[in-house]
Amino acid sequence: MNGRIVHIGCLMLAVAVLPGAARAGEAPGADAAATAAQTIVVTGHYRTAVTTSDTASAGTVDGDLLREMPLLRPGEALETVPGLVVTQHSGDGKANQYFLRGYNLDHGTDFATSVDGVPVNMPTNAHGQGYSDINFLIPELVERIDYRKGPYFAENGDFSAAGSADVRYRDRLKGGLAMLTAGANDYRRLLVADSLALGHGGPVLLAGAEWLREDGPWTTPERLRKTNLLARLSGGDAGNGWSIDGIHYRAHWNATDQVPLELIASGALGRFDALDPSDGGSSGRDIVSAEWHREGQAAFTRIAGWYQHYRLQLWSDFTYFENNRALAPNPALPSDQFSQREARDIVGGRFTQGWRHALLGGESTTELGLQLRHDAIDVALLNTQSRIAFATVSDDHVRETALGGTLRNTTRWAPWLRTVLGLRLDALWLDRVARVLPVNSGHASASLASPKGSLIIGPFGKTEIFLSAGRGFHSNDARGVIGTINPATGAPADPAPALVRAFGKEIGLRSEAVPGLQTSLAVWTLNSASELVYSADAGDTEPNDASRRWGIEWNNHYALGRWLLLDADFAWTHARYAMANANGAPGNLIPNAVSRVMRLGATVHDGERWSVTAEGRYFGDYPLTQDGSLTAPAAFVANLRLAARPWRQLGLSLDVLNLFDRRYYDIAYGQDYQVAPAAAAQPNGITVHPGEPRQLRISLHAGF
Repeated sequence: MNGRIVHIGCLMLAVAVLPGAARAGEAPGADAAATAAQTIVVTGHYRTAVTTSDTASAGTVDGDLLREMPLLRPGEALETVPGLVVTQHSGDGKANQYFLRGYNLDHGTDFATSVDGVPVNMPTNAHGQGYSDINFLIPELVERIDYRKGPYFAENGDFSAAGSADVRYRDRLKGGLAMLTAGANDYRRLLVADSLALGHGGPVLLAGAEWLREDGPWTTPERLRKTNLLARLSGGDAGNGWSIDGIHYRAHWNATDQVPLELIASGALGRFDALDPSDGGSSGRDIVSAEWHREGQAAFTRIAGWYQHYRLQLWSDFTYFENNRALAPNPALPSDQFSQREARDIVGGRFTQGWRHALLGGESTTELGLQLRHDAIDVALLNTQSRIAFATVSDDHVRETALGGTLRNTTRWAPWLRTVLGLRLDALWLDRVARVLPVNSGHASASLASPKGSLIIGPFGKTEIFLSAGRGFHSNDARGVIGTINPATGAPADPAPALVRAFGKEIGLRSEAVPGLQTSLAVWTLNSASELVYSADAGDTEPNDASRRWGIEWNNHYALGRWLLLDADFAWTHARYAMANANGAPGNLIPNAVSRVMRLGATVHDGERWSVTAEGRYFGDYPLTQDGSLTAPAAFVANLRLAARPWRQLGLSLDVLNLFDRRYYDIAYGQDYQVAPAAAAQPNGITVHPGEPRQLRISLHAGF
């Protein structure tokens, strides 16, 4: 395997050097300084120009893309990160399911997400470690999404081994916006936003409010109801300024969870039916955050802090009658439903101090950083039926404190050579008070060091070469780290490590040799010491062994004049457990590891008068079991948006979602279940959550 990677890497280096060498009489590095100073500026969806990134697989998505894209749900805004797939296996108020670089990230275990610097991922969450609920995002107000893939960045800590995305809201709008959307399945959405300068040269207040309701195509109406408020006060500029944000979010919904494929195939269950129609949930989030930054010629300082209060309650049922719970009130109804609930308060902040200086004749910048986060969590697991609790499995109070220190140096040794070196030190303290099983109470702590670095060669002929490597990690649920007894079964439980290491390498290039085209190519590897995760559904730790992944990514963004924008991203991944027959099961395939992802997009527009945007997403088939005996089929989904502004302050847009009305699955799982009290248990079945059929949404846009 390593031989193939080296061979591919050599080919990439040859491709990078040839464009410059093809120019007669051009010596390597002869025009490097001029190229760096005169970087091509292309008006497009992505800001991935040469000299703007430290690796081949990092970049920035322009917020204009989100205003032009047809989105089924807000989480799909993150699909603009090349190679990332965003799906859903339950109600649309629940955190999305994420896939990247051969990881089934569940709801965010190895992909760190933040909004204006405030972390979204939740450690020791009621439903899943690193739970990342981005449903409070308002895509129309996003300025940009900064994304990074791989563990090569000192500023990224927990949950970022596979990648990260930081969403940044705008400070101001060009004018007021009111948007009313109506569509199939009782979809209704109202968005109102505006910004106001408070005095001449004074701070700017941006405010936005969103209300949404939707039933979806499900036989049991989803009845999603969402309220979302944002206020942002900011002053200064990108060099010297500050901002204060406030966010309020509430949602509640019914959920049609995944159902057995055999029942859909036999006709016993409709495609959009539920076996347990009482599933659903509610969530809420309140955030107050602030940041201050100062930029000078010789030094810069950045300070940020936040407080967040978060609530979540879910009712889920994936196995139906398998557990045959004697205490369930009604034996005729599914008895395996469980409720996961939590309430938490989070405080945190970060501090960065940087200096610009000379280092052995090269221009250099050194940064010191400090990051702190403390979560106070009340989290519980209950057995329920039709949302009525009849047994408490676990009820815990958890205090979790994470401290990270960073050192980062960037030095340009020559016009064609620079390095980025970093070191990250992390410490984690866990404290658990188990109210149901006091024996599971206790304390734990862990620490680790994560070196990281990149070597950037070029530009040669508007092409750069990147060599990157680094260590990353994710934390494990405090209940899995500290507990010794499975609260659901009473059986002994093996504690999980508090921190799980990962190590990644990457060789890549970024080029603008073709005018108007920004292209990048990367070959990467990522090894995880283990994939142990705490299963909040079952109250125990899933014993998954070490894994190895490698892959190739090729991203292309092309601007033809000012009227046509094209995006084409391709990703292929080889994902395996490090040893054959891992986890005591035959085979070494990693279930739900998607190996092929493609996203194609095109926008044709005439300024702000009209535009047509088409985009399609393909993700390949993937194994559901280690031996490959069960697999999920590939899927391709295309969306279309037609937009026109016939009057200066009034516009219309039409979204056609799932344009070709493809029958596909948002997610599939290999699992055990029992569909009726008298039915035989199915130890090796497939459950699916169908993708939504074709639907239309029309929006009226009014400026003021």
